[in-house]
Amino acid sequence: MSIPAASPSSAAHSRVVALQERIQGMQATKLSTTALPTLPALADILPGGALREGAAYSIDGSTTLVMALLAGPSQSGAWCGVVGLPNFGAEAATRFGIDLERLVLVPAPGEQWLTVTAALVDVLTVVVTRPPRKASDADVARLGARLRQRGCALIVVGEWPQSEAQLRVTSSRWSGVGRGHGLLTGREVTVSSSGRTGFARANSTRLWLPDGEQQFRSAKPQLGAVPSGAVPSGAESRSAGLHAVAG
Repeated sequence: MSIPAASPSSAAHSRVVALQERIQGMQATKLSTTALPTLPALADILPGGALREGAAYSIDGSTTLVMALLAGPSQSGAWCGVVGLPNFGAEAATRFGIDLERLVLVPAPGEQWLTVTAALVDVLTVVVTRPPRKASDADVARLGARLRQRGCALIVVGEWPQSEAQLRVTSSRWSGVGRGHGLLTGREVTVSSSGRTGFARANSTRLWLPDGEQQFRSAKPQLGAVPSGAVPSGAESRSAGLHAVAG
């Protein structure tokens, strides 16, 4: 008995089924990607509670928050890279637990930022980059594919279309200033987080970035009060321990 040839519609259906199975397999791989060691204080603002291999995250301008994200992986022995942040302070990084012996710094890559970032993605565990201009959709897609292939986590200072979460410091207060003068000993901030996965809506949490012992940790509501005379934070370059006079 002869077997009739498959109709065009059935062949198309078979291709659709095969494509769906392939996509499901890719999604399963993505969902099971390894979580990187991340400071517990950051669990509430990251989908899944940690940085994940192959994922991208965007930060709105806070170098201290970038250092907090790097601290966990670096302390666990991961190699990290920072591209396009000339004000990334090595002294502050060391104080916050980032291992400089496993940190690659490229302060001023210029228009080669994407090439440099992609090269570091190939060999490092976590890469921070600040694009000097908006990346094209094609560049974002190619770098995203490279992240998934290499298992690197990308932290972008600025907007990034394919980020798992967008983080920003929405308020900031220093403690330690007394009656118009004193030493800044800690910085309490509110960090808001939104993203395409992991959050049904934008959420926020309060953190010490850092506390009086130069540690990043959660700030409970009862610890949120700042002594009278404390001043709001200014530029990121102002660090704990800096002598300040309240205006």
